[in-house]
Amino acid sequence: MTDGVSVDWSLQGKVAIVTGAATGGIGETYARTLATAGAAVVCADIREESAAKVAAALEADGHRAVGVGVDITDPDSVETMTRTAAPTFGGVDVLVNNAALMATVDQGPVLACDYDHWKHVMDVNLNGAYLCSRSAVPYMRERGGGRIVNQTSGGAYPPSTLYGITKLALVGLTTTLARELGPSRITANAIAPGLVESEAGKELVPEGSPFREMIKQVVAMEPFAEPEELSGTLLLLTTPAGRWITGQVVHVDGGWVLRP
Repeated sequence: MTDGVSVDWSLQGKVAIVTGAATGGIGETYARTLATAGAAVVCADIREESAAKVAAALEADGHRAVGVGVDITDPDSVETMTRTAAPTFGGVDVLVNNAALMATVDQGPVLACDYDHWKHVMDVNLNGAYLCSRSAVPYMRERGGGRIVNQTSGGAYPPSTLYGITKLALVGLTTTLARELGPSRITANAIAPGLVESEAGKELVPEGSPFREMIKQVVAMEPFAEPEELSGTLLLLTTPAGRWITGQVVHVDGGWVLRP
């Protein structure tokens, strides 16, 4: 409390879904961040056993969590995921669209990309977020509002790979959802991380790679971060503290992408 102004960073009584919440990734950190703030968390991932381990670890620490398997490219699987949240915890207030393909995405010329690969990456990185949002929004409306956070990337500015193209397209989805859902008190924002030392990040940019050395020359601060560096931004975009923020992309990258 400062000069009569109170900022609420709590998610007590809220229910969150985090996709891509298997062990060793940013999604695991996101799930723990939301649980620590008071939310019940649905930890969802195509690797169901790994998501269950994350949920079990949260429960062991006194939080409410459940692990579910989901294929975010399959509408029926997505519906099953969101239906888990309602009977288990009472609804859906927060959706974090974190699941994506990164390290396995072809980084070569896009016109040389196999079309089936192109479609699969688009399905996971863009269409998956669309399907999850479409499924969660009715539950959010029942609760009087909600928060959608999409995981984009500094690699979208400008996009020079298929991965970057999907992440820039996700920015378009974010701004469209913000405008459409604002009247329902549902915000939609995106986090654009820089290089994060998650398992996927280390696989994409291993120690000793030329890109790892190059990025050190262009980032204003430390060029690589731990997943926990994203937690503060996630809380801002999901708690009452950020209730009037929507349609925005927040770059959490140590000054890699600098905006005028």
